[in-house]
Amino acid sequence: MTENPAATKMRANFRRHASGKIQQIRNTTENGGESLAAAVNHHVDEHSALLNRTFQNSDGQPLYADDRTWVRWPASFGYTSWQTLTSNPVNFLLVFVPVGIAFGATHGNQTVVFVLNFLAIIPLASLLSFATEELSVELGQTLGGLMNATFGNAVELIVSIVALKNGEIRIVQASMLGSILSNILLVLGCCFFAGGIKHKEQHFNSTVASTMSSLMAVSTASLIIPATLYAAMGSSKTHDKKTHNILILSHGTSIILLILYALYLFFQLKTHAHLFDEESEPEADGEDGADGEQAERHVLSPPAAGVALVIVTIAVAVCAEYLVDSIDSIVESAHISRTFIGLILLPIVGNAAEHVTAVVVATKNKMDLAIGVAIGSSMQIALLVTPFLVILGWIMGEKMSLQFEIFETVVFFLAVLVTNYLISDGKSNYLEGAMLIGMYIIIALAFYVYPDENTAEGASTLWSTMSQR
Repeated sequence: MTENPAATKMRANFRRHASGKIQQIRNTTENGGESLAAAVNHHVDEHSALLNRTFQNSDGQPLYADDRTWVRWPASFGYTSWQTLTSNPVNFLLVFVPVGIAFGATHGNQTVVFVLNFLAIIPLASLLSFATEELSVELGQTLGGLMNATFGNAVELIVSIVALKNGEIRIVQASMLGSILSNILLVLGCCFFAGGIKHKEQHFNSTVASTMSSLMAVSTASLIIPATLYAAMGSSKTHDKKTHNILILSHGTSIILLILYALYLFFQLKTHAHLFDEESEPEADGEDGADGEQAERHVLSPPAAGVALVIVTIAVAVCAEYLVDSIDSIVESAHISRTFIGLILLPIVGNAAEHVTAVVVATKNKMDLAIGVAIGSSMQIALLVTPFLVILGWIMGEKMSLQFEIFETVVFFLAVLVTNYLISDGKSNYLEGAMLIGMYIIIALAFYVYPDENTAEGASTLWSTMSQR
């Protein structure tokens, strides 16, 4: 068979070009003492530079820095969008956002709607966290702290507001408690474990951790008191009277918790800021460099970060609406209790971005930041989000209270107790991380078999029986 002359000539030119390049690399290694790998990398870099020229103007500037407005704006938008979308590995799940909304809008299979919107909220939580961090860079420490307090747990807040509007108070309570347990056990446990595998022993600011854990203990007491009070009242009062008393206690307790959180912010950012500023001192000499990392993170301008927050918040609200509406169907079809959905599944969605961030910084031996993400987020839920939802339910006419089930309250108390023990010495290792993860799995299994029918009435009967004995 006769070969095409054009193909023969192309093959010959390719061989001649390749032979010349190979000989050039050999001459470089023999005369200049350069290693073969270094020489190959040098030639690869030459060709890689040609590829980069397509994103630069004739002066060698990136297109997003071009003087021409009609070139700079589209290039800047594309560059910023790419940097934002690639800020977290979980963002590839963004494909489920339009799919989940489309299935929800067309009233498709409710189980499919739940799964799709469940997956869609994970990357939205990541983008919400990223935009908040970018906005905090420009606003400074004080306003940045307020922004993180407001948007750090925005996913849980939005989902809970939607559920509260629909009267799903058990979902709201379970979601709040589950978010706290997820942060102080699963997220913190993964930080200790991942960091302990890479580093034999890690250290963090025990004073800051102790302050946070003390506030968590106070929040634990705020849940134990209403639950035990309801049980202690027993059958001496009617159900409506007991509920009315619990609501009065919950409303007053919520106001006090909000005041305590405001005092904590003032303590952290003003009067005792030096205690928290010590966190960044050991990291300043790290291999990455705090300034370089901060500059690398700064991708969005304040207006762009604000627009991103609005868009992502709207998307989360829409996905949360379809997610909550499909809970009844998933409970019936999958035979999963509402308590398990609210306490285990929904917090995993809301804490996905924080989980990834905390584990990454823990492997970089920045344990103060990891502790701040895990325990700080739990503290925001306990002292800010949960009391706010109680007050919001009061305004909306919903009987949202701090009266959790006895079993849930005991689990919360034990989780906070174990966490306080492990962080009290200011050191961590992979074994402590395995303990926290193991305890979270045990709690998840317990709530998987925990029936929704177990109400405070049953707890009241148990309390009365124990009192008689």
